[in-house]
Amino acid sequence: MKHLCVVLTEPVDGKAAEFDDYYENVHLDEVLQTTGWQSAQRFVLTDELGQRCPLPYLALYEVEADDPKDVIRKMNDTRFERQQSDALNRNTAAVWVFSETGRAHRREPDSN
Repeated sequence: MKHLCVVLTEPVDGKAAEFDDYYENVHLDEVLQTTGWQSAQRFVLTDELGQRCPLPYLALYEVEADDPKDVIRKMNDTRFERQQSDALNRNTAAVWVFSETGRAHRREPDSN
């Protein structure tokens, strides 16, 4: 079954450049390597409507697992295999797992 692991983070004050470098050039690839997950990509909040997003950075991981509870468990069990950075604010970071509940919908290509 397909799951999305959604991680919201922010850098420690004064360490934004170190945070970005670590996350993009070290962390995402190490997470994929140690967990066996399919893909990872970072995003930054650029606009919002309605309820405020609590943190500005999002990491989105695509995961295949039979049990959704295995997603966070796998992330935690393999943490010691990855480099850690003090530029990432661990006090505010949060993780959610969303499990697929329907098929993917795709826009049909224009016939022009």
